[in-house]
Amino acid sequence: MANVRNRRKEWEMALLIGAALGALYVATRPKTERRTDRTALVDWGRVEDTALGIVRGAPDEHIPNRIGLNLEYRAMVARCTGVITEYTGMSLPGALEAVYVFDRKDWIRANIEGFRRLFDRIEEIQRELQPGNTLAALLLGEVNRQVLSSQLGLLMGYLARRVLGQYDLALLGKEVVTTGNLYFVEPNIARIERELHLPGLDLRMWIALHETTHAYEFEGNPWLREHFNGLLEKYFEGLNQQVRGLRGPQALRNLARRLRSPGRREGWMELLMTDEQRLLFRQLQAVMSLLEGYSNHIMNTVGGRILPDFEQIRERVEARRRRTGVADRLFARLTGLNIKMEQYRLGESFVNEVVQRRGIEFMNRVWTGPEALPSMDEVRQPDLWIRRIESSTPGLSGGS
Repeated sequence: MANVRNRRKEWEMALLIGAALGALYVATRPKTERRTDRTALVDWGRVEDTALGIVRGAPDEHIPNRIGLNLEYRAMVARCTGVITEYTGMSLPGALEAVYVFDRKDWIRANIEGFRRLFDRIEEIQRELQPGNTLAALLLGEVNRQVLSSQLGLLMGYLARRVLGQYDLALLGKEVVTTGNLYFVEPNIARIERELHLPGLDLRMWIALHETTHAYEFEGNPWLREHFNGLLEKYFEGLNQQVRGLRGPQALRNLARRLRSPGRREGWMELLMTDEQRLLFRQLQAVMSLLEGYSNHIMNTVGGRILPDFEQIRERVEARRRRTGVADRLFARLTGLNIKMEQYRLGESFVNEVVQRRGIEFMNRVWTGPEALPSMDEVRQPDLWIRRIESSTPGLSGGS
């Protein structure tokens, strides 16, 4: 399920260093003559045009009776809040009313702003570049903006044809946001329903459970958005300082040496990171793994209790995921989405094991504050997190 429902925040992380891929690619491409503002890294008009062009020929783009469908999704979300509260004991400060039925074009336009905030930070770094900063200029300063914009549009168009649902809580924005929007991309959901011969109502309820749980995570714990944004801001601050240090041929030689290292375990996105950057990156990975893992646990646990066709849905969607084509797998590797998919799997395994050993109430200790969040090592080894939480709260320990 995760490979068709990845949320924008994960894609943004895949693009943090992913701009470098576009830079290296366009080094051999001719310059475009299009007259645009060359001080900006991305031409957002081209991004939107490219993405819309990809989905324009997709089947079933028209949504019949959108108003009626929107009311149905709102009713499903309302039902989800009841069953999630009953299972977790968590509550929301208010009703979830920002529920929207989208087509693929709607999804692209709604997500453009989030991607723009990401690249605003990268452009701040670009403006800091100094003459002689050879590697930094290659990775950021000399990116052909039209090709990079087309590549970003290609990514958004690709995702727009696959995403099913999304909880959108504006990250990196300067405004104070306490509630998010729930999007359901109906043409993609209808396609999955048709291709896998699934019961439509149960499929939509299953998706709604996952996305509504994200609302519980953020809106039930207001500190989480502030903490997540803080990690992102620190990441960019460190990236800014790091880019200033990428000077001359020695930096290129150091990068080449790391690429050739036989014992290298990190992904290509981590190659240019300092130790501090790598730590922040993995903290962000751990948070995102928890968010997706917790939502998947709720979706599968509660779904199994209230949806008659739950097992059929899960089995067929999982089988479809395993049949992912070569092109999709290559695309995931190039963008870093394959790393994210693995983190989702680890996150769900983490939550499932903690709940199995200690129960959902103990699992919910993770929402008490930033200090209770798991590290990436703890996500991989849930027993480490269990022992840490028990040792920090006398009398909390329980049997395995």
